[in-house]
Amino acid sequence: MNELNEIVSHLSQKPGVYQFLNAEGEIIYVGKAKNLKKRVSSYFTKQHDSAKTKLLVKQIINIKTIVVESEYDALLLENNLIKQHQPRYNVNLKDDKTYPWIVVKNERFPRVFYTRKYIKDGSQYFGPYASVALVNTLLDLIRQLYPLRNCTLLLSKENIESDKFKVCLEYHIGNCKGPCQAHQDEQDYNQSIEEIKQILKGNLASVSDLLRNKMDQYAASFEYEKAQIVKEKINILENYRSKSIVISQSIDELDVVMMISDEDISVANCLRLAHGAIIQSHTIEIKSKMEETPAEILSMAIAELRGRFNSKSNEVIVPFLPDVDFPDVTFTIPQRGEKRHLLLLSEKNIRQYMEELRLRKEKANPGLKTQRLLETIQKDLRLKELPYHIECFDNSNFAGSEAVAAMSVFKQAKPSKKDYRHFNIQTVQGINDFASMEEVIYRRYKRLSEESAPLPQLIVVDGGKGQLSAAVKSLRKLNLYGTIAIIGIAKRLEEIYFPDDSVPVYLDKRSETLKIIQQLRDEVHRFGITHHRKKRSKKIENSELLKIEGVGRKTMEELLKHFKSVKKIKEASVEELSSVCGEARAIKVSDYFNQNKLSE
Repeated sequence: MNELNEIVSHLSQKPGVYQFLNAEGEIIYVGKAKNLKKRVSSYFTKQHDSAKTKLLVKQIINIKTIVVESEYDALLLENNLIKQHQPRYNVNLKDDKTYPWIVVKNERFPRVFYTRKYIKDGSQYFGPYASVALVNTLLDLIRQLYPLRNCTLLLSKENIESDKFKVCLEYHIGNCKGPCQAHQDEQDYNQSIEEIKQILKGNLASVSDLLRNKMDQYAASFEYEKAQIVKEKINILENYRSKSIVISQSIDELDVVMMISDEDISVANCLRLAHGAIIQSHTIEIKSKMEETPAEILSMAIAELRGRFNSKSNEVIVPFLPDVDFPDVTFTIPQRGEKRHLLLLSEKNIRQYMEELRLRKEKANPGLKTQRLLETIQKDLRLKELPYHIECFDNSNFAGSEAVAAMSVFKQAKPSKKDYRHFNIQTVQGINDFASMEEVIYRRYKRLSEESAPLPQLIVVDGGKGQLSAAVKSLRKLNLYGTIAIIGIAKRLEEIYFPDDSVPVYLDKRSETLKIIQQLRDEVHRFGITHHRKKRSKKIENSELLKIEGVGRKTMEELLKHFKSVKKIKEASVEELSSVCGEARAIKVSDYFNQNKLSE
């Protein structure tokens, strides 16, 4: 430690980059500083709350520094050193080098094509682009506007003058003007290349104006066929322009950098605008390891993204200020208007990226989805623990008779059908949903308590405040209230009720929590109705009505549906019975019950 103190005491107070090395001589951390001495000494003089920082400091054996002119230079150098050495304790900046670029090759009669390799050979690279589809769209536009060579021939002046090459099929079908045999001179070819560069920079308006001037010149000299060809090119360009995202012609060249952080992962997106249109979009992922501040991470993201785009724009729209001043750059935090809209558009790109990332992770590891879903339910319903085990209850009766209840069970956010149960109501007469719910909840959890069986983390009652209060009453009797969380869901507006709170909660209709609760309720409905139908069917089989000649199951069901009970059928007149099953059957039913009365 004495050696480190000695090193720190002699450090410069200028901006720079510091590197921490361990006993093996490995660079384990790279950082930037406005004041090297002040920043580095803070690691050894301050108390650190972060366990990662404490562990880092213990491993530091040596310190190296590089002094630079400004904090911005320090940021760029830090970025490059992190990429080069990949230190253990630095942020992981996901460097997607496989993104496609469009390259204008550094050669005579330059080729224009797409590549995934960025080679520093003097060629001009445009991108990176978010998808190959976008690259192909741009290249198709260029091919329609400008016939260019796609061969790899060395078109030196000597080779062309010596007639070394012959034109190929591309020349004969009109895709190339044959510069290999001097059918197109270098000046004309390079004019097309300059216009292509303007298109790739997003400056479609200037290219369109240039083409209009050409068309007018051809028309003025009565070269109408050439004028028509140029007009078709203008139409192609305008059609492409109409499909690009145009924000405003008043906005010239600027960058938009948005960032969203979620725990130790930050995702940043950059939109590049030129001449009022979005010409590029790119998203990167940054993993924090040393509890860097959002402003520090945003600075890294801006440096990385602008470096990739080779952007020279003087204005950058941001959600908050970075911790570094970039030379000749103004940062804007818009509150309204078109620039605010751009920031929100960039945020949408990030949300989409994060959603795709989540889906990929969950597909690779299904357990992650379950865990996330349980955490979402816990958060939305303000639960003390994750709801690994949920039980849902519902009452069911048929015209006041055959009262039953059902229970569906979800474990790990999925139906556990082997645990479903149905209950015959034993202590309640007639229709009384509240009393039925009270009985069922009491019976279920009294039994689980007696058997020392695992209790659920959440009970869902199908019904509003009344059913919930009845269920809570039973839990209080069993001294389980507060041990198990309980909620009620009312059918009409999907209101979620909590005990001791008269105001319901309304979850978002797209909420995963609401969908799980609805699925629980649908399952308990299905299970309860199936059980109820079986009971009714069994009772119908033994019904006295089937003993009457001419009365089948269909007639019997119609009579029961209309009169509600056999007792009321017995008391009905022939006229009343006739309205349901016809006069002939009505007479038979009436005669049957009258004869039974006499025999009694």
